[in-house]
Amino acid sequence: MSETPFYPREKLAAKQKYFQSVHKYTHLKGPVDKITSVAIPLALATTATFMIARGIYNMSHGIGKKQ
Repeated sequence: MSETPFYPREKLAAKQKYFQSVHKYTHLKGPVDKITSVAIPLALATTATFMIARGIYNMSHGIGKKQ
């Protein structure tokens, strides 16, 4: 018994040919890959930097201390 393929071989071969011909880094080849490998880490780093800076500011000015 042979199972039907999950994705047609012709389409798979066409996608493989396209991705092998693109001269970029592997993690930036797809159209949506820029979001997951660039935008999300950049947003996390920006948020972390902001929170650290706010914490340092609050500590240096004594804001938010409990009595």
